Amino acid sequence: MPKTYDTLIIGAGIAGASVAYALTQKNKKVLVLDKNGIASGGSGAAGAFVSPKIGKGGMLQSLTNEAFVYAQDFYLSVCPQYFHQTGVLRLPKDETDVQQFDQYEKYNENAYEKYTKEMLQSLGIHTAFDGFYFPEAGDCDAKAVCAFLLEGIEVIQVEVAGLKQEEDGYWRVGDYRAKNVVLATGFESNLAELRYMGIKGTWGTRGDFVSDLALGVSMHQSMSVGANVGGIIKLGATHEKEVKESVPCQEKQALGLKEKASMLIDVADLELKEVFCGMRAGSKDYFPLVGKVIDVSRMLESAPAIVRGATAPLYYRENLYVCNGLGGRGFVFAPLMAKWLAEHIVEGKKVDTRVCADRLFFKWCRKSPELLALR
Repeated sequence: MPKTYDTLIIGAGIAGASVAYALTQKNKKVLVLDKNGIASGGSGAAGAFVSPKIGKGGMLQSLTNEAFVYAQDFYLSVCPQYFHQTGVLRLPKDETDVQQFDQYEKYNENAYEKYTKEMLQSLGIHTAFDGFYFPEAGDCDAKAVCAFLLEGIEVIQVEVAGLKQEEDGYWRVGDYRAKNVVLATGFESNLAELRYMGIKGTWGTRGDFVSDLALGVSMHQSMSVGANVGGIIKLGATHEKEVKESVPCQEKQALGLKEKASMLIDVADLELKEVFCGMRAGSKDYFPLVGKVIDVSRMLESAPAIVRGATAPLYYRENLYVCNGLGGRGFVFAPLMAKWLAEHIVEGKKVDTRVCADRLFFKWCRKSPELLALR
């Protein structure tokens, strides 16, 4: 007989691990499946910074900063040993960026201080510009956080080839069955019709370097540099949109980050210890994708006019959900998105409209080249 669970989660990155943790906190029996194991993709390669978003305001900045407040409280209470609240410096890249920073300042919603170039230089940071310092920010040990959130939860390394829904409504994957399925599969989203969500991958490489450099603060300019924690300085991760498929990690990518970091800090004693790489998944509009999965085939059959701009009531795949598209801020977004999805699944609460994956469906119907013949 197949083993039965309340929820089966496919994907053991920070999205899947956070959802699994949130559901377990609600006393639900959870199984997590991942073809390569815990944090084996983009999450494991992330710089895993947990910091606010700067900019000129707007809904994405507001959501990111709301998620940041929740995330830093979450990590401090749940796994403080893997969250290093070093503070994070945001530094302008050039004179043009300095002018942008002047405009950004009034939209800084979180606690911050303005560090002058003299203050920054006294910390051993090479810069000719002032910057913002966010004292509540920091970074996570990416793989360790995912593993910690999954402690006590059954995790099986297996590649899921497909999903099958049985007559009683339960989902079946091999020898396992569950009432609910959550797809946290990142850029590989072939287990259901998710094209309308516009999930896309961005390749990232991170290098961990052994160093004695007394660097007590993390920073981000055109790249991320982690504070020295336990003799390790993290550089990266990169954002390589031209890479379309997973490839082996390359030392030269990490060493390139070291060369780039020399514009910010003294890298003379940095020695490469380990390279991490993987594909992070984002959405078309950079907002996370959370909630139910629309039954695309049924929608096209029952309301064919949607490809010409009409709207219609939405039909969903029964008990099939998604938590994806967290992008380069996965460790910022994941705890709050997981909370919202768990509340939706268990308590029936509506998913926040800013992240509800439904938002992209009708636009996709109107503009998708795949549906051109139906118009």
